[in-house]
Amino acid sequence: MKKHRLAIGVTGASGAIYAKVMFDRLMQVSGQLDACGVVFSQNAKDVWEYELGNRDFEDLPFKIYGPNDFFAPFASGSAGYTAMIVCPCSMGTMGRIASGISNDLMTRAADVMLKERRKLVLVARDTPLSLIHINNMRTVTEAGGIIAPASPSFYSRPKDFEELALTVVDRALVLAGIELEGYRWGDADAH
Repeated sequence: MKKHRLAIGVTGASGAIYAKVMFDRLMQVSGQLDACGVVFSQNAKDVWEYELGNRDFEDLPFKIYGPNDFFAPFASGSAGYTAMIVCPCSMGTMGRIASGISNDLMTRAADVMLKERRKLVLVARDTPLSLIHINNMRTVTEAGGIIAPASPSFYSRPKDFEELALTVVDRALVLAGIELEGYRWGDADAH
């Protein structure tokens, strides 16, 4: 099995549950990871604490880099990171990525993924969308990125918020190349 070098970005968009569930899932599939580097935006930790009522992000078993740490390995294409997921991804971060503005580690790492033709998955979390948001999504898509909106699915009959969030997280991880066992539409045991 191929091991992945994965960068994870967490912005201050509402939806910290998605980041929490993603880290839980990454711990379960850690055997597929050669490296996993994490960067939180300035507001991401505050939103996590507000929405989830804890500071569990301080105890993650992954290397966390500061938002302006341009010495992080995934700030350069030569480090060989294979994919980046930004989850949740604010519209501000997406706009900076679409415009090529690499003013912090998260946007620089996203820029690296696009220029190196590697996988960039943005889990967009906002509603409604303005034409500016839609055009930024188009620009990122045309540059090779994948927009994976935080639109949970219900056909797997999730039992709680974490299972609901997992429908989005698993999709983003699979798009980034992680192999997962889970619900697949049309499976014989799905009913």
